[in-house]
Amino acid sequence: MTEVDNRAIAITGMGAISAFGEGAEALWSGLREGQSGIRPLRHERAADLRVRIAAQVPESFDPAAHFGERALPMLDRASQFALFAANEAIAQSGLDFAAGGLGGRTGVVVGTGVGGETTQDEQSRRLYAENATRLHPLTIVRLMINAPASQISMAHGLRGPSFAVASACASTNHAIAQAALMIRAGLIDVAVAGGTEACLSYGALRAWEAMRVLADDTCRPFSANRRGLVLGEGAGVFVLESMAHAQARGANILGVLAGVGMSADAGDIVAPDPAGSGSAMTQALADAGLAPEDIDYINAHGTGTPANDPTETRAIHAVFGAHAPKLAVSSTKSMHGHALGASGALELVAVLGALRDGVVPPTANLDMADPACDLDYVPNQPRQLKVRAALSNSFAFGGLNAVLAVRAA
Repeated sequence: MTEVDNRAIAITGMGAISAFGEGAEALWSGLREGQSGIRPLRHERAADLRVRIAAQVPESFDPAAHFGERALPMLDRASQFALFAANEAIAQSGLDFAAGGLGGRTGVVVGTGVGGETTQDEQSRRLYAENATRLHPLTIVRLMINAPASQISMAHGLRGPSFAVASACASTNHAIAQAALMIRAGLIDVAVAGGTEACLSYGALRAWEAMRVLADDTCRPFSANRRGLVLGEGAGVFVLESMAHAQARGANILGVLAGVGMSADAGDIVAPDPAGSGSAMTQALADAGLAPEDIDYINAHGTGTPANDPTETRAIHAVFGAHAPKLAVSSTKSMHGHALGASGALELVAVLGALRDGVVPPTANLDMADPACDLDYVPNQPRQLKVRAALSNSFAFGGLNAVLAVRAA
């Protein structure tokens, strides 16, 4: 009998919604072909904005086609995305939570940077611009940051620990790490975990414009002519199981979450520190029992900002040493945008796709070499490559770093 690795976590389901449409396969298909989900911004006040591009979920997404009349009024766009992705992931896993008390041994952890932002923005407009004396009675249950996790829990009868994680752009990876640690500790056997974001409100767009970090043409990670990030939206949710639980039921294992690493820069709230991100990568490798030479691919944080890209490059050099130039490194944010707290979820879909299909998605729009960014960023075209193991990096404002180490099943 094969010995079961009690630390490794089986990934047995994944679901997503993104600028490429509904479903994890739609996202992966777009990324592996190097397509762009960045398009002109659809917003009633787009003409008032300086930056008018984003990676938005297509208009063809109809919430009423997926959620009942009673449920829909309680779902902010962020919760709609999370629940859609969770439903897909759970269906793929084949789990029956009503059988054998499994619902009581299943937790839910969902990361989000801003939560119910569209609800917050709409109701604030009513209150301050229209002088409304009454707001929608479901405002609180729509905008609270734990709403996506709670909606998933209620929809599927999941009675284990259920909560939200908010750490800006590292939210998904922190959420998945917490879920994995609870499984390892024996608190639960299964977790539904991931991230969601619906951040393209007028107020949020204005706030991001004020930071002067948004590109107005496209997202060009690691390219010398990069001009900043491009906001996106969407969700990715995964079913995680202890390896023993997955193997006992003969589950189809999509990939193995082998290790996690988390750190804080404890420095500047927006300027990244390569020591902090490097520490998270080193921890993830150690937790997974992997050597630097075991990693074939890194899905980079790769925001396309002047500060992030060279800092992440230096961190990768510091951690991987002589192996760094041999790594395939790409930023899929160049295609699906920066979905803030959901970015790590969309990127984990890319990592699992690379492990399964032996194709590394490219860094799109990389057309000008930057001496400060000197790794192999898989420029512009996907690459056939057998990927044994990969890292997925998420580094957030506040100096918060979370890295996942994933290997083939």
